[in-house]
Amino acid sequence: MTRSLTPQPILLSYHHHNHHPPPPPLHLNPIITRRSLLLSTASLSITTTATPPPSLALASPPLDTTITDRIFMDFSLCPTTFLPNTNPTLSPDPSTPLCTESFLLGRLVLGLYGHLVPLTVSNFKSMCSSTSSSSYKNTLVHKIFPGQFFLAGRQGRRNKAEVRPPHDLPRNTEAVESKAFLLPHSRAGVVSLCLSENDDDEDIKLDPNYRNVEFLITTGPGPCPQLDNKNIVFGTVLEGLEIVAAIGSIPTYKPAERIRQFNDLAKFLGDERAQNARAIWNRPLKTVYISDCGELKVAKPSLSPTLP
Repeated sequence: MTRSLTPQPILLSYHHHNHHPPPPPLHLNPIITRRSLLLSTASLSITTTATPPPSLALASPPLDTTITDRIFMDFSLCPTTFLPNTNPTLSPDPSTPLCTESFLLGRLVLGLYGHLVPLTVSNFKSMCSSTSSSSYKNTLVHKIFPGQFFLAGRQGRRNKAEVRPPHDLPRNTEAVESKAFLLPHSRAGVVSLCLSENDDDEDIKLDPNYRNVEFLITTGPGPCPQLDNKNIVFGTVLEGLEIVAAIGSIPTYKPAERIRQFNDLAKFLGDERAQNARAIWNRPLKTVYISDCGELKVAKPSLSPTLP
Protein backbone atom coordinates (compact mmCIF):
# COMPACT_ATOMS: atom_id res chain seq x y z
CA MET A 1 0.00 0.00 0.00
CA THR A 2 1.08 3.46 -0.76
CA ARG A 3 1.17 5.81 2.23
CA SER A 4 -0.38 9.24 1.86
CA LEU A 5 2.13 11.94 1.49
CA THR A 6 -0.23 14.57 2.95
CA PRO A 7 1.42 15.99 6.04
CA GLN A 8 -0.50 15.40 9.28
CA PRO A 9 -0.82 18.15 11.86
CA ILE A 10 1.44 17.73 14.79
CA LEU A 11 -0.54 17.71 18.08
CA LEU A 12 1.43 18.98 21.00
CA SER A 13 0.31 17.46 24.25
CA TYR A 14 1.11 19.17 27.56
CA HIS A 15 1.43 16.80 30.45
CA HIS A 16 1.56 18.03 33.98
CA HIS A 17 4.46 15.81 34.85
CA ASN A 18 6.90 17.28 32.40
CA HIS A 19 5.54 20.57 31.05
CA HIS A 20 3.92 23.79 32.47
CA PRO A 21 0.42 24.71 31.25
CA PRO A 22 0.30 27.13 28.38
CA PRO A 23 0.20 30.79 29.29
CA PRO A 24 -3.22 32.45 29.14
CA PRO A 25 -4.06 34.50 26.10
CA LEU A 26 -2.46 37.89 26.00
CA HIS A 27 -5.77 39.75 26.36
CA LEU A 28 -6.34 38.11 29.80
CA ASN A 29 -3.02 39.18 31.28
CA PRO A 30 -3.53 42.21 33.61
CA ILE A 31 -1.36 45.14 32.76
CA ILE A 32 0.31 46.44 35.92
CA THR A 33 0.64 50.16 35.80
CA ARG A 34 2.06 52.59 38.32
CA ARG A 35 -1.42 53.88 39.13
CA SER A 36 -2.85 50.40 39.87
CA LEU A 37 0.19 49.59 42.00
CA LEU A 38 -0.33 52.74 44.10
CA LEU A 39 -4.04 52.00 44.54
CA SER A 40 -3.39 48.44 45.69
CA THR A 41 -0.76 49.65 48.14
CA ALA A 42 -3.15 52.24 49.61
CA SER A 43 -5.90 49.63 49.94
CA LEU A 44 -3.53 47.32 51.79
CA SER A 45 -2.53 50.15 54.14
CA ILE A 46 -6.17 50.95 54.99
CA THR A 47 -6.89 47.28 55.67
CA THR A 48 -3.96 46.86 58.02
CA THR A 49 -4.76 50.05 59.97
CA ALA A 50 -8.48 49.40 60.42
CA THR A 51 -10.08 49.62 63.85
CA PRO A 52 -9.60 46.42 65.81
CA PRO A 53 -12.69 44.43 66.71
CA PRO A 54 -14.45 45.38 69.96
CA SER A 55 -13.09 42.30 71.70
CA LEU A 56 -9.55 43.61 71.18
CA ALA A 57 -10.27 47.25 72.03
CA LEU A 58 -9.15 48.53 75.39
CA ALA A 59 -12.08 48.72 77.81
CA SER A 60 -12.55 51.96 79.73
CA PRO A 61 -11.69 51.63 83.41
CA PRO A 62 -14.69 51.14 85.73
CA LEU A 63 -15.92 54.09 87.74
CA ASP A 64 -14.64 54.16 91.31
CA THR A 65 -17.78 53.87 93.43
CA THR A 66 -15.92 53.02 96.61
CA ILE A 67 -17.79 54.36 99.63
CA THR A 68 -15.45 56.69 101.46
CA ASP A 69 -17.90 58.39 103.86
CA ARG A 70 -21.19 57.72 105.63
CA ILE A 71 -23.86 60.29 106.43
CA PHE A 72 -27.02 59.83 108.50
CA MET A 73 -30.24 61.75 107.91
CA ASP A 74 -33.32 61.60 110.13
CA PHE A 75 -36.66 62.47 108.53
CA SER A 76 -39.71 63.55 110.52
CA LEU A 77 -43.35 64.56 109.95
CA CYS A 78 -45.22 67.43 111.57
CA PRO A 79 -48.72 66.62 112.86
CA THR A 80 -50.15 69.62 111.00
CA THR A 81 -49.37 71.07 107.60
CA PHE A 82 -46.53 73.55 107.77
CA LEU A 83 -46.87 76.60 105.55
CA PRO A 84 -43.53 78.42 105.43
CA ASN A 85 -44.94 81.54 103.82
CA THR A 86 -47.28 82.12 106.77
CA ASN A 87 -44.73 81.44 109.52
CA PRO A 88 -42.39 84.46 109.65
CA THR A 89 -41.68 83.83 113.34
CA LEU A 90 -39.82 80.56 112.69
CA SER A 91 -36.43 80.77 114.36
CA PRO A 92 -33.42 81.00 112.02
CA ASP A 93 -31.59 78.75 114.47
CA PRO A 94 -31.31 75.30 112.78
CA SER A 95 -31.44 73.60 116.20
CA THR A 96 -35.06 74.72 116.61
CA PRO A 97 -37.45 72.02 115.29
CA LEU A 98 -40.13 72.95 112.80
CA CYS A 99 -42.88 71.65 115.05
CA THR A 100 -43.14 70.72 118.72
CA GLU A 101 -44.70 67.28 118.31
CA SER A 102 -43.04 65.82 115.26
CA PHE A 103 -43.18 62.14 114.31
CA LEU A 104 -39.90 60.44 113.39
CA LEU A 105 -40.19 58.56 110.11
CA GLY A 106 -36.75 56.99 110.43
CA ARG A 107 -33.09 57.29 109.58
CA LEU A 108 -31.25 57.00 106.29
CA VAL A 109 -27.60 56.02 106.12
CA LEU A 110 -25.98 57.32 102.94
CA GLY A 111 -22.72 56.06 101.44
CA LEU A 112 -20.77 58.66 99.46
CA TYR A 113 -18.41 58.20 96.49
CA GLY A 114 -15.53 60.37 97.63
CA HIS A 115 -13.07 59.05 95.04
CA LEU A 116 -15.35 59.69 92.07
CA VAL A 117 -16.59 63.21 92.94
CA PRO A 118 -14.57 64.41 95.95
CA LEU A 119 -15.67 68.05 95.83
CA THR A 120 -19.37 67.22 95.64
CA VAL A 121 -18.99 64.80 98.54
CA SER A 122 -17.00 67.30 100.61
CA ASN A 123 -19.63 70.02 100.17
CA PHE A 124 -22.44 67.61 101.03
CA LYS A 125 -20.65 66.55 104.21
CA SER A 126 -20.22 70.21 105.19
CA MET A 127 -23.95 70.78 104.72
CA CYS A 128 -24.70 67.78 106.94
CA SER A 129 -22.71 69.08 109.91
CA SER A 130 -25.26 69.40 112.71
CA THR A 131 -23.06 71.96 114.48
CA SER A 132 -23.21 74.36 111.56
CA SER A 133 -25.85 77.07 111.29
CA SER A 134 -25.95 76.39 107.55
CA SER A 135 -26.76 72.69 107.59
CA TYR A 136 -29.65 70.70 106.15
CA LYS A 137 -31.01 70.20 109.67
CA ASN A 138 -34.62 71.34 110.10
CA THR A 139 -35.11 72.07 106.39
CA LEU A 140 -37.92 70.80 104.20
CA VAL A 141 -38.34 68.04 101.68
CA HIS A 142 -40.03 70.53 99.40
CA LYS A 143 -41.06 68.40 96.43
CA ILE A 144 -41.99 64.78 95.84
CA PHE A 145 -42.44 63.18 92.41
CA PRO A 146 -44.32 59.91 93.05
CA GLY A 147 -42.56 56.85 91.70
CA GLN A 148 -39.45 58.86 90.85
CA PHE A 149 -37.62 61.00 93.45
CA PHE A 150 -37.91 63.68 96.11
CA LEU A 151 -36.05 67.00 96.44
CA ALA A 152 -34.46 68.61 99.50
CA GLY A 153 -31.98 71.38 100.20
CA ARG A 154 -33.73 74.27 98.46
CA GLN A 155 -32.05 77.59 99.18
CA GLY A 156 -33.81 80.55 100.71
CA ARG A 157 -34.68 81.90 104.14
CA ARG A 158 -34.39 79.90 107.33
CA ASN A 159 -37.81 81.13 108.46
CA LYS A 160 -39.19 79.28 105.43
CA ALA A 161 -37.31 76.13 106.46
CA GLU A 162 -34.94 76.54 103.53
CA VAL A 163 -31.16 76.15 103.36
CA ARG A 164 -28.54 78.88 103.72
CA PRO A 165 -25.16 77.52 102.57
CA PRO A 166 -22.04 78.89 104.28
CA HIS A 167 -20.22 81.67 102.43
CA ASP A 168 -16.95 79.75 102.43
CA LEU A 169 -18.40 76.66 100.72
CA PRO A 170 -16.08 75.85 97.76
CA ARG A 171 -17.42 76.31 94.26
CA ASN A 172 -18.25 72.93 92.74
CA THR A 173 -16.16 72.72 89.56
CA GLU A 174 -17.23 69.09 89.05
CA ALA A 175 -20.47 70.44 87.58
CA VAL A 176 -18.55 70.98 84.31
CA GLU A 177 -16.63 67.68 84.31
CA SER A 178 -18.07 64.98 82.06
CA LYS A 179 -16.95 62.09 84.29
CA ALA A 180 -19.16 63.40 87.11
CA PHE A 181 -22.30 62.61 85.07
CA LEU A 182 -21.57 59.01 84.09
CA LEU A 183 -23.41 57.13 86.85
CA PRO A 184 -27.09 56.43 86.05
CA HIS A 185 -30.19 56.86 88.22
CA SER A 186 -30.95 53.19 87.74
CA ARG A 187 -32.71 52.21 90.96
CA ALA A 188 -34.19 53.43 94.23
CA GLY A 189 -31.82 55.04 96.72
CA VAL A 190 -29.55 56.95 94.33
CA VAL A 191 -28.33 60.22 95.86
CA SER A 192 -27.67 62.99 93.35
CA LEU A 193 -26.80 66.69 93.26
CA CYS A 194 -29.64 68.56 91.52
CA LEU A 195 -28.72 70.43 88.38
CA SER A 196 -31.49 69.88 85.85
CA GLU A 197 -34.12 69.60 88.60
CA ASN A 198 -32.85 72.50 90.70
CA ASP A 199 -35.67 74.92 91.51
CA ASP A 200 -33.85 77.62 93.48
CA ASP A 201 -35.18 81.10 92.76
CA GLU A 202 -33.52 82.86 89.84
CA ASP A 203 -32.45 85.84 91.92
CA ILE A 204 -30.59 83.47 94.24
CA LYS A 205 -28.86 81.76 91.32
CA LEU A 206 -27.69 85.13 89.98
CA ASP A 207 -25.76 85.81 93.17
CA PRO A 208 -21.99 85.58 92.43
CA ASN A 209 -21.57 83.61 95.66
CA TYR A 210 -24.30 81.10 94.77
CA ARG A 211 -23.49 77.48 95.64
CA ASN A 212 -25.84 74.71 94.58
CA VAL A 213 -26.62 72.35 97.49
CA GLU A 214 -30.03 70.98 96.44
CA PHE A 215 -30.10 67.18 96.19
CA LEU A 216 -32.48 64.40 95.26
CA ILE A 217 -32.96 60.77 96.25
CA THR A 218 -34.68 58.37 93.86
CA THR A 219 -37.63 56.53 95.41
CA GLY A 220 -38.15 53.78 92.84
CA PRO A 221 -39.50 51.36 92.05
CA GLY A 222 -38.01 51.88 88.60
CA PRO A 223 -35.10 53.87 87.15
CA CYS A 224 -35.21 57.59 86.30
CA PRO A 225 -33.41 57.84 82.94
CA GLN A 226 -34.60 61.44 82.49
CA LEU A 227 -32.13 62.41 85.24
CA ASP A 228 -29.12 60.72 83.63
CA ASN A 229 -26.26 62.89 82.28
CA LYS A 230 -27.89 65.95 83.87
CA ASN A 231 -27.30 65.48 87.61
CA ILE A 232 -24.27 64.32 89.61
CA VAL A 233 -24.70 60.96 91.34
CA PHE A 234 -22.48 61.03 94.42
CA GLY A 235 -23.88 58.38 96.77
CA THR A 236 -26.40 55.68 97.59
CA VAL A 237 -28.76 54.75 100.42
CA LEU A 238 -27.13 51.99 102.49
CA GLU A 239 -29.88 51.73 105.10
CA GLY A 240 -33.47 52.93 105.18
CA LEU A 241 -34.90 52.26 101.73
CA GLU A 242 -38.27 51.71 103.41
CA ILE A 243 -38.06 55.31 104.69
CA VAL A 244 -37.34 56.50 101.15
CA ALA A 245 -40.43 54.63 99.93
CA ALA A 246 -42.53 56.13 102.75
CA ILE A 247 -41.48 59.66 101.79
CA GLY A 248 -42.19 58.91 98.15
CA SER A 249 -45.76 57.84 99.01
CA ILE A 250 -46.71 61.11 100.77
CA PRO A 251 -49.56 62.82 98.85
CA THR A 252 -48.63 65.91 96.84
CA TYR A 253 -50.41 68.83 95.24
CA LYS A 254 -51.38 68.04 91.67
CA PRO A 255 -53.06 70.71 89.54
CA ALA A 256 -56.00 69.83 87.34
CA GLU A 257 -55.33 69.19 83.68
CA ARG A 258 -57.04 72.42 82.68
CA ILE A 259 -54.76 74.40 85.01
CA ARG A 260 -51.71 72.64 83.55
CA GLN A 261 -52.76 73.56 80.02
CA PHE A 262 -53.38 77.18 80.98
CA ASN A 263 -50.00 77.31 82.72
CA ASP A 264 -48.24 75.85 79.66
CA LEU A 265 -49.82 78.57 77.52
CA ALA A 266 -48.78 81.29 79.98
CA LYS A 267 -45.23 79.93 80.05
CA PHE A 268 -45.13 79.88 76.25
CA LEU A 269 -46.22 83.54 76.19
CA GLY A 270 -43.47 84.45 78.65
CA ASP A 271 -45.70 85.18 81.64
CA GLU A 272 -43.52 85.03 84.77
CA ARG A 273 -46.53 84.08 86.88
CA ALA A 274 -46.52 80.66 85.21
CA GLN A 275 -43.22 79.75 86.88
CA ASN A 276 -44.42 81.07 90.22
CA ALA A 277 -47.51 78.90 90.00
CA ARG A 278 -45.44 75.83 89.21
CA ALA A 279 -43.51 76.30 92.45
CA ILE A 280 -46.28 74.61 94.43
CA TRP A 281 -46.70 71.68 92.04
CA ASN A 282 -45.63 68.38 93.60
CA ARG A 283 -45.30 70.01 97.01
CA PRO A 284 -46.09 67.43 99.73
CA LEU A 285 -49.43 67.90 101.50
CA LYS A 286 -47.75 66.79 104.72
CA THR A 287 -44.74 68.53 106.22
CA VAL A 288 -41.73 66.23 105.97
CA TYR A 289 -38.31 67.56 106.91
CA ILE A 290 -34.74 66.62 107.83
CA SER A 291 -34.83 66.65 111.63
CA ASP A 292 -31.17 65.74 112.08
CA CYS A 293 -28.08 64.89 110.05
CA GLY A 294 -24.38 64.32 110.49
CA GLU A 295 -21.37 62.20 109.61
CA LEU A 296 -20.94 58.63 110.84
CA LYS A 297 -17.39 57.70 111.69
CA VAL A 298 -16.42 54.17 110.67
CA ALA A 299 -13.43 52.06 111.58
CA LYS A 300 -12.52 51.42 107.95
CA PRO A 301 -12.10 54.62 105.97
CA SER A 302 -12.82 52.84 102.70
CA LEU A 303 -15.70 50.41 102.17
CA SER A 304 -16.39 48.05 99.30
CA PRO A 305 -18.08 49.43 96.20
CA THR A 306 -21.87 49.29 96.09
CA LEU A 307 -22.30 49.52 92.32
CA PRO A 308 -21.07 47.06 89.68
